[in-house]
Amino acid sequence: MPTSPSIVITMDELHHTLEPLIRRVVREELTEFANQNPTFFLDPSMPLYEDMQEIWQRKMQDKIELFSYEEVWDE
Repeated sequence: MPTSPSIVITMDELHHTLEPLIRRVVREELTEFANQNPTFFLDPSMPLYEDMQEIWQRKMQDKIELFSYEEVWDE
Protein backbone atom coordinates (compact mmCIF):
# COMPACT_ATOMS: atom_id res chain seq x y z
CA MET A 1 0.00 0.00 0.00
CA PRO A 2 1.57 3.32 -1.03
CA THR A 3 1.97 6.00 1.60
CA SER A 4 1.30 9.68 1.15
CA PRO A 5 4.21 12.07 1.57
CA SER A 6 4.26 13.94 4.85
CA ILE A 7 4.26 17.70 5.04
CA VAL A 8 5.50 19.43 8.15
CA ILE A 9 4.52 23.04 8.79
CA THR A 10 4.88 25.29 11.78
CA MET A 11 1.97 26.70 13.75
CA ASP A 12 2.75 30.13 12.30
CA GLU A 13 2.59 28.77 8.76
CA LEU A 14 -0.67 27.00 9.58
CA HIS A 15 -2.09 30.22 11.00
CA HIS A 16 -1.14 32.23 7.93
CA THR A 17 -2.60 29.56 5.66
CA LEU A 18 -5.91 29.06 7.47
CA GLU A 19 -6.76 32.58 8.60
CA PRO A 20 -7.61 34.01 5.15
CA LEU A 21 -9.71 30.95 4.36
CA ILE A 22 -11.60 31.16 7.65
CA ARG A 23 -12.20 34.91 7.21
CA ARG A 24 -13.58 34.36 3.71
CA VAL A 25 -15.93 31.57 4.84
CA VAL A 26 -17.21 33.57 7.81
CA ARG A 27 -17.74 36.65 5.62
CA GLU A 28 -19.67 34.64 3.04
CA GLU A 29 -21.82 32.95 5.67
CA LEU A 30 -22.60 36.24 7.43
CA THR A 31 -23.46 37.90 4.12
CA GLU A 32 -25.82 35.08 3.21
CA PHE A 33 -27.42 35.17 6.66
CA ALA A 34 -27.91 38.95 6.50
CA ASN A 35 -29.42 38.73 3.02
CA GLN A 36 -31.89 36.06 4.14
CA ASN A 37 -32.67 37.74 7.48
CA PRO A 38 -32.75 41.52 7.04
CA THR A 39 -33.97 41.92 10.62
CA PHE A 40 -32.68 39.77 13.44
CA PHE A 41 -32.30 40.15 17.17
CA LEU A 42 -29.46 39.30 19.48
CA ASP A 43 -30.12 37.67 22.82
CA PRO A 44 -28.37 39.35 25.79
CA SER A 45 -26.74 36.02 26.65
CA MET A 46 -24.94 35.92 23.29
CA PRO A 47 -21.26 36.99 23.17
CA LEU A 48 -22.02 39.01 20.04
CA TYR A 49 -24.57 41.02 22.03
CA GLU A 50 -21.87 42.03 24.50
CA ASP A 51 -19.51 42.95 21.66
CA MET A 52 -22.16 45.10 20.02
CA GLN A 53 -22.86 46.88 23.33
CA GLU A 54 -19.16 47.64 23.71
CA ILE A 55 -18.99 48.99 20.16
CA TRP A 56 -22.04 51.17 20.81
CA GLN A 57 -20.51 52.57 24.00
CA ARG A 58 -17.28 53.39 22.18
CA LYS A 59 -19.25 55.11 19.42
CA MET A 60 -21.11 57.23 21.96
CA GLN A 61 -17.76 58.30 23.47
CA ASP A 62 -16.20 58.95 20.04
CA LYS A 63 -13.61 56.29 20.81
CA ILE A 64 -14.22 54.06 17.84
CA GLU A 65 -11.71 53.35 15.11
CA LEU A 66 -12.99 52.10 11.79
CA PHE A 67 -10.88 50.13 9.34
CA SER A 68 -11.10 49.97 5.58
CA TYR A 69 -12.34 46.87 3.80
CA GLU A 70 -8.77 46.06 2.74
CA GLU A 71 -7.46 46.36 6.31
CA VAL A 72 -10.17 44.10 7.68
CA TRP A 73 -10.12 41.39 5.02
CA ASP A 74 -6.46 41.73 4.00
CA GLU A 75 -7.39 41.76 0.31
